[in-house]
Amino acid sequence: MKEAHNFSYLFGSNAPYIEELYESYLDNPQSVEETWQRYFADLAATGDSEKDVAHHPIQESFVQLARQHRTATNAAKGLDEELLKKQIAVLRLMTAYRIQGSDAADLDPLKLRHPRPVQGLQPEEHGLTNADMAVQFGLGDGDFSVGDAGKMPLSEIINKLQRTYCQHIGVEYMHIGSLKERLWIRQRFEGDLSTPHFSADEKRYLLKQITAAETLERYLHTKYVGQKRFSVEGGESAIAGLNYLIQNASKDGVEEIIIGMAHRGRLNVLVNALGKKPADLFAEFEGKQDIKFPSGDVKYHNGFSSDIATPHGAVHVTLAFNPSHLEIVNPVVEGSARAKQRRRGEKGAEQVLPVLIHGDSAFIGLGVNQATFNLSRTRGYGTGGTVHIVINNQIGFTTSDTRDTRSAVYCTDIAKMVEAPIFHVNGDDPEAVCYVIQAALDYRHTFHKDVVVDIVCFRKLGHNEGDDPTLTQPLMYRAIAKHPGTRALYAEKLVNEGVLTAEQADGFVTAYREALDKGEHVELTRLTDYENKYRVDWSKYQGKDWREPVETGLSAADIARLTEKFTAVPENFGLHNTAKRVIEQRKAMAKGEQPLDWGMAETIAYASMVTNGTPVRISGEDSGRGTFSHRHAVLHDTQRQKHDLGIYTPLEHMAENQAPFTVIDSILNEEAVLAYEYGHACSAPEQLTIWEAQFGDFANGAQVAIDQFISSGETKWGRICGLTVILPHGYDGQGPEHSSGRLERWLQLCSEENMQVIMPSEAAQMFHILRRQTLRAYRKPLVIFMSKRLLRFKDSTSPLAHFVEGTAFRPVIGDGLARDNGKVKRVIVCAGQVYYDLLAGRAERGVDNDIAIVRLEQLYPMPYPELAAELAKYPNAQLMWAQEEPKNQGAWYQIRHRLERVSPHTHWRVAARPSSSSPAVGYGSLHAAQLKQLVEDALKPD
Repeated sequence: MKEAHNFSYLFGSNAPYIEELYESYLDNPQSVEETWQRYFADLAATGDSEKDVAHHPIQESFVQLARQHRTATNAAKGLDEELLKKQIAVLRLMTAYRIQGSDAADLDPLKLRHPRPVQGLQPEEHGLTNADMAVQFGLGDGDFSVGDAGKMPLSEIINKLQRTYCQHIGVEYMHIGSLKERLWIRQRFEGDLSTPHFSADEKRYLLKQITAAETLERYLHTKYVGQKRFSVEGGESAIAGLNYLIQNASKDGVEEIIIGMAHRGRLNVLVNALGKKPADLFAEFEGKQDIKFPSGDVKYHNGFSSDIATPHGAVHVTLAFNPSHLEIVNPVVEGSARAKQRRRGEKGAEQVLPVLIHGDSAFIGLGVNQATFNLSRTRGYGTGGTVHIVINNQIGFTTSDTRDTRSAVYCTDIAKMVEAPIFHVNGDDPEAVCYVIQAALDYRHTFHKDVVVDIVCFRKLGHNEGDDPTLTQPLMYRAIAKHPGTRALYAEKLVNEGVLTAEQADGFVTAYREALDKGEHVELTRLTDYENKYRVDWSKYQGKDWREPVETGLSAADIARLTEKFTAVPENFGLHNTAKRVIEQRKAMAKGEQPLDWGMAETIAYASMVTNGTPVRISGEDSGRGTFSHRHAVLHDTQRQKHDLGIYTPLEHMAENQAPFTVIDSILNEEAVLAYEYGHACSAPEQLTIWEAQFGDFANGAQVAIDQFISSGETKWGRICGLTVILPHGYDGQGPEHSSGRLERWLQLCSEENMQVIMPSEAAQMFHILRRQTLRAYRKPLVIFMSKRLLRFKDSTSPLAHFVEGTAFRPVIGDGLARDNGKVKRVIVCAGQVYYDLLAGRAERGVDNDIAIVRLEQLYPMPYPELAAELAKYPNAQLMWAQEEPKNQGAWYQIRHRLERVSPHTHWRVAARPSSSSPAVGYGSLHAAQLKQLVEDALKPD
């Protein structure tokens, strides 16, 4: 039997602690004491595995060893069982502080937090008494500065635990599954007892920043009485913390920071962090700012960018534009960050840092945050970690009782879903705020994961400056009225420390106010002549017309060459029979042996782009295969043995130096993903960025991204965006939820040529419109309503001749039948798949000579000359619009005025399904009857 080692911590009931210690040993044997190293090495030598021993045998070994100790004499074993019990109690006390210490931390500047019963933080709960306070105990894996043999008196251990976990900083990290991460955080905070160590100069600079934040708010409050500005007074430390982040992120290679935030404190960030001139802000308050965009936006929605000087080099900082939908900006920022990281290459995630600033109630209350966290560690959306800063003023709009705002203990509990560490901090302690900001930066740099800083503060005024919060929160606002303010408290602290005099502290206020009177800055870190080499030249995308001519066709030789590449499959790759059939068909299509379908049309377009240097990114809930199994951009080896092997994406292997092709099966959330892709497209104008809905009506869940960003981002903020949105749309008897992409909603948002809305009816049209989107310098959102039925409908395929040089997208497709056009009695104008229903109905009735059918492929911007020219061919015909949607939906009521502009003296008729409150019927028989009736209405003679 092996010799029993003398452990100061050994006790059989401490198996969970021993298990964690053993995990540390497996990760790094040097991380545990030498005696433990010897024990685990001996134990491993007796196990079945050469490298590891299951945790249960380890636990059992300690139970058995403890039993031996009970029966052996203490003299023989050198162990005192009572002392062992006390030692384990100390270790349990330490663990309790690590898990629950934040619940007892001094975080609330108002001292209104309802005390929560925190079990496990009192020594007596673990059987420890006053008599034990002077006893030296081992610290296990604790990281306090320790004396001889790694021991410390219990009284000192408790003191250090309280200083680390229960002062102005509360650390939540024990929910993290990674032992390596837990140990990193433990060593970080226990190593210096969560105590900041700033120099006198740094403290004076911090006070200047707190002074600037408070003074700006008070200045605006008196100068622009009653105007909304969403003051950050009460949370000024957040401004100091953000400035600290900007100044210190660059030491780890950060060159660009993208900030997303809602209203609270936004004006303060613009002036005191990004360097916006106060005079420019005052002009916005006074309504005297320059009119740059058709509509513009209110001052607390506007974004800004600047280059900031830091000790480690210039940092480009962008504050994203954000509407009143608060947290919706977060996935936009993440998408923008991903695009900028890709532009920088291998070190992109290190050089571009997303920072999201949240309100407390919105952080946990809005579902887009859950989705954004869910995106954070996925392959297609991760950005190497985001620093989240919560301006936690402990109140929503008017509600401060957390029983009404959340079901969790903290507003930050949502971050635990991705095992992000959470650093709570008292907002009245600016030094502690900056201390945890630095810890967050270091954690993100080390582990490339999200991290949360929760600044617990208060809101001195109402939700906005016209709101009286005392009506609903009298107790809170009595406490706020008595609070002297963070600046005053910190100034007093520094005066008491001898860092500066009271007169000097007051001088900071005077100097800042005098500068504001002049519309200037006190200190300016903004660089005015710095040129960022990764800057995008937007001038080439501005002022362009959608009719810009561009050659979208390819030579037959190019199509053959591209097809040969994307139909090649690695040797011994186990293709699924369906995929094999698709590849063989595509080979035949490229040879002109059969017409090209929609999947082939898309694939040639993407192949041509990446080969010529244009990156392509497609995301959606089933984009790799295609929701309707038409794309097959990703092939899966049916013989693969491992989950992460046997995947081949042909479009990634088109050429040696090709542009990236990325196709992603996204998370099941339309709002966050569409907003993400919008942000990505805004920052990558040279790329084709596509979001594809699984069904068109799934975009309903992303309506805020559509309304606030896609349709109006340019007119409000001048944001140019070439995002492409593909919405499956078509009435095929699939019921209310899988028929309509809500064409009417998109068309309602169309004005000022802000978007392109396309409803193609042929495969070649899809090919040309995708290529046109990037070959032109015109950058507007492109919305494609793609028919599910037509993906495999033979009549909607296109001959090879429609893809070659000299061909292009046709916004209007004429009838094409040879007849005496003067005798045509009716012209039906339609869009999408209903064309084929009308075509079949006309053939059945034998009225080809009486009725012409014209396809309007581009619904917006309306191609007036093309449509007018086509209608002019039929001088004696009635005009009718036909659609498969209900009359009150679809295109009719949104484009009627545009149709009438084409033919101002003609009455337009309409054929459609009956008006309905639902997008489509759910009964197959009723669907068929409605289709039959609308075709009849369109074709029947007067």
